[in-house]
Amino acid sequence: MSEKKAVKISGYLGIIVGLVLIGISVFLFINNETNDAALIMPIVLIVLSVFIFSGITVVQPNEAKVLTFFGTYVGVIREQGLWVTIPLTMKSSVSLRVINFNSDKLKVNDLEGNPIEIAAVVVYKVDDSAKATFDVEDYEEFVQIQSETGIRHIASQYAYDHFEKETDMSLRKNSDEIADFLAKDLQKRLAVAGVDVIEARIMHLAYSSEIASAMLQRQQAQAVLSARKVIVDGAIGMVKSAIDQLADEGVVELDEDKKAQMVNNLMVAIVSDKGAQPVINTGSIH
Repeated sequence: MSEKKAVKISGYLGIIVGLVLIGISVFLFINNETNDAALIMPIVLIVLSVFIFSGITVVQPNEAKVLTFFGTYVGVIREQGLWVTIPLTMKSSVSLRVINFNSDKLKVNDLEGNPIEIAAVVVYKVDDSAKATFDVEDYEEFVQIQSETGIRHIASQYAYDHFEKETDMSLRKNSDEIADFLAKDLQKRLAVAGVDVIEARIMHLAYSSEIASAMLQRQQAQAVLSARKVIVDGAIGMVKSAIDQLADEGVVELDEDKKAQMVNNLMVAIVSDKGAQPVINTGSIH
């Protein structure tokens, strides 16, 4: 069921017309003393004024009024103000304001089977008030349930973090891309309720308590290995540069054994965690 505009006129005009009809009916009652048949017209006018007043409704800013006439959907009023619409209609209000939904912390297994805790915030608003009213039982509850389902689905499609494959997407490193995927997935799920997803973003992500300590040690070890690799790569470059510069400038001629010894000493000095203790050679280097 899609949203459509309802028939309406200015509420102020409707009030004026209703009051005029009441005034005319009162005047006719007062001036009618003998003719009972003449009472029909005042009664008809009063009934008409009651019908007009029954169609009066007030629409607040960022609100929609969904109208039904004896079980039949007749339309929606989105424009704020005082309006007169079809008499005897039932009017239900639907908020068009932006709503934030903060999900609970959900325990999910990621792509690698590790239990993680994840929570997200979903920013949405009603785009089609007819669908939000008639196609789902309670659109706010529907948004909550489908949002948590979508969060669980996205969390199971990616790993919390990749230690071996740095190029693969993960929940921790690719938060912006994951947020886009989550928003698109939720939009598909919530379209039936006439809801427009403005933004969806992960606000909490952590390993579950039972494996948090082990995963922290794994992350620390991975960080140490990565740092060591950078240090070793830099040390190799420095040693190679030093040997090449000595050879190019002819400062000293080194045979293969001396080059190997020099490389060993420089690598130990650069890579070692502790400061190297220099030894001054006062004799011959041969």
